[in-house]
Amino acid sequence: MRAPALSDQKTRAEFYPDVDKRGLFREGYIAERSGHARGSTLDLTLVDRFGRELDMGAGHDLSSPRSWPDDRTVGAQAQDNRRRLAEAMARRGFAPDDKEWWRFALAGEPHPDEYFDFPGR
Repeated sequence: MRAPALSDQKTRAEFYPDVDKRGLFREGYIAERSGHARGSTLDLTLVDRFGRELDMGAGHDLSSPRSWPDDRTVGAQAQDNRRRLAEAMARRGFAPDDKEWWRFALAGEPHPDEYFDFPGR
């Protein structure tokens, strides 16, 4: 996968306001090859019983230090929600990403160097 042209800044405010677009791959916000393609990595959040997303302090896919799981500039409730999510995922064998509170990878995944190419539904 390749990010669109460096000159295209249409989504900067929403997705990478604190990071120069040239650094998105180098700084680890975008992977050249993703664990998603191996079926071992997933993105998720917490919701309440009505399906409303809980406060996580930064939106999904925000490439910014505010998205780091241990960022302390977000509010106390968001910090607690991030901790709860990470603990729940760890109990189920998933390790957190260091740059994105929403991303978790299966620890000890069976195919760490294999990428699959098959049609999805």
